[in-house]
Amino acid sequence: MRRRRFLGLAAAALPVLAGCDRGSGASIKVVIADYSKDHTRPFWQALAETYTKQTAVKVDLQVIDWNSIDQQVSTMLQNNQPPDVLNLNSFSSYAKDGLLYDADEILSPQTKADFLDAFARGGEYRGRLHGFPILASARAFFYNRTLFVKAGLAGPPRTWDEFLQAARRIQALGEGTIGYALPLGPEEAQAEWSIWMWNNGGDWKSGETWTLNSDRNVQTLSFLADLANKHKVTQVNPGKTNRTDGAFQLFKDGKVGMVMGFSPLAAQLDAEGKVDYGVATMPTNTGVSVTLGVEDYLMAFKKQGNQDAVRKFLDLYYQPDNITRWIAAEGFLPVTKSGLRQLSTNPKLAPYLDALPTAKLVPTTDPVWDRVKLDVQQTIGLAVQPGGNPRQVLDQLQRNATAAASAR
Repeated sequence: MRRRRFLGLAAAALPVLAGCDRGSGASIKVVIADYSKDHTRPFWQALAETYTKQTAVKVDLQVIDWNSIDQQVSTMLQNNQPPDVLNLNSFSSYAKDGLLYDADEILSPQTKADFLDAFARGGEYRGRLHGFPILASARAFFYNRTLFVKAGLAGPPRTWDEFLQAARRIQALGEGTIGYALPLGPEEAQAEWSIWMWNNGGDWKSGETWTLNSDRNVQTLSFLADLANKHKVTQVNPGKTNRTDGAFQLFKDGKVGMVMGFSPLAAQLDAEGKVDYGVATMPTNTGVSVTLGVEDYLMAFKKQGNQDAVRKFLDLYYQPDNITRWIAAEGFLPVTKSGLRQLSTNPKLAPYLDALPTAKLVPTTDPVWDRVKLDVQQTIGLAVQPGGNPRQVLDQLQRNATAAASAR
């Protein structure tokens, strides 16, 4: 199993990071996650070109897909070749190892003051901002209205019992229809798992203690395994199905009755115009629907002589017109006050903006989270395979998390 090796990284890496001051012919390495084929690379390439014209510093830009970015970044660090700027959905282990600048060292006061408070708190480690919010999203429950009508369903399910009944009736339509698309493959299994876990009253942690194998979590994972193997209302092999090219694509093809989605999926569905869909709150087993809020980050690695060059790059991105243009193109939610003012009038974003105040976040501020996330991405899908054992999978995840926390 692939795992990051962070322990002792700061002591090993920081001396190697020293290098020449940025001058003529200088460059910075920027690694960005690939959110979409249409917008991500073109935006960042254009931003890099503008930056180089302004500063004469070149940008070595790498855009990496979500399926492999964790492992590729881990390899960069193991080889003592970190980027200057990194976009990822976790940051705290790097901050714990002393590898990152904090906001006071690398951002202008105007940029720092523009962050929405909730997202700034999500990027803090020990009270200092190290993970700079880059964009946000909130999950919502998507359903195919056409398939619901064919199955005689009046509306989206609100409880798990109603959800299971709906999935069965859609699956019974035949002709390749799928009740629910369940993505527990390595791309973002931790997000799908979070939503189901929270809507059964479970959680990642209780206080400072990891609780992955709690009774409620075992019950939740058993419910998901039954969807696949007992009730047979999911796609084939959900334990290896990714979100973007798997569950989302099946929904966009009109084959799926229900899926957990977010605003970029809505934008794609609107552009293609093939599926009549609705958006609702998450089905819950507790009486209170909970959704997942997600923020991704930019972070700046400490290297001798790179501080000024990196500051100028970050301040260029965080200019209101730049950040808002990219977030709007990708269909995400704003993380800045100026962006919120510009995007709050978009009716298509209303369901997600409304969900943000009550959305829960995964524990990204815990330095162990990076390891737990990767472990879940690579492992939890085993529980929903034929013959899988949810309790054994969660017990192993718990042991790994506890060991990682103890090693800290």
